[in-house]
Amino acid sequence: MLRTLTEGLDTAHPPILIAHGLFGSARNWGVIAKRLSDTRRVIMVDMRNHGESPWTDSHAYPDLAEDLAEVIAANGGQADVLGHSMGGKAAMALSLLQSSAVRRLIVADIAPVAYGHTQQHLIDAMRAIDLSRVETRGDADRQLAVHVQTAGVRAFLLQSLDVKAKKWRLNLDVLERFMPEILGWPDLPGAYDGPALFLSGAESDYVKPEHRPTIKTLFPSAKFAKIPGAGHWLHADRPREFEATIRAFFGAGD
Repeated sequence: MLRTLTEGLDTAHPPILIAHGLFGSARNWGVIAKRLSDTRRVIMVDMRNHGESPWTDSHAYPDLAEDLAEVIAANGGQADVLGHSMGGKAAMALSLLQSSAVRRLIVADIAPVAYGHTQQHLIDAMRAIDLSRVETRGDADRQLAVHVQTAGVRAFLLQSLDVKAKKWRLNLDVLERFMPEILGWPDLPGAYDGPALFLSGAESDYVKPEHRPTIKTLFPSAKFAKIPGAGHWLHADRPREFEATIRAFFGAGD
C-alpha cells in the first residue's frame, strides 16, 4: 500500500485524502493538512514511484486510482478526496471507477484532458546532477541551477532528494516512460454524480473554458471556482484562501 502521513483524529465525517502532483510527496502538504486536521482526520499519500511509496513498472491512472482506493478501504471505506495536478487526475479516475469510495471531490488545477506540454526537462535536470558530488542540499541546488533557473521549482524538486543516501525518491525511469500517460487522460467509463469542485488558480491556464463540457459530461454536478492571485501551485501561492475553500466545500451538506 502507499506510504501515508496522517494528521488529526477520526470524527463523524470520513477522512480527507490528499493526492499530490508529479514530483511531489505527502510532505508537500503537511502544513495544509495540519491546519485542516483541527476538525477532520487528514491522510496524505506518497503516490507510487514517489517518496517512500513502492516503485512499480506502471504509472497509468487506473493503477493510481486503485492505489488510492486501497488506502481509502483501509481507512473506513469512504473519503473526501483532494487531488492536485497529477493527483487530481488520479482522484478523478478513482471517482469514475470506484465512485462509492468518494464522498466529495476537489480537483485542484487540472482537467480530464490531454496536455501538450512536457515535464521531461525536469527529469533531465535531475538526472544531470552528479550525486557523488552532493554533500549538502546547497551542493545539489547549485548543480540544478544550471538547468532550472526558478528557485522555487528547484526547492520543490530537491524535496525529493535524499542527500544522505545520494539518490532521488522518484522513479525517474518509469515517470519518463509514462510521461505521455501522465500528461494524457484515459478513456474511462461512466460518470461521477457526487459533489465535485474544480478549483483553479486564476493565473493558471490548466483549466480552460473549453474544458468545461468534458468536465460536466464526466462530473455532472461539477462546480468551478478560481483563487485570485494563484497559479498552478494554488495551495502554495494562496494557502489560506485554498484552505478556506477546502473547508467550505468538504464541510458543506453535513
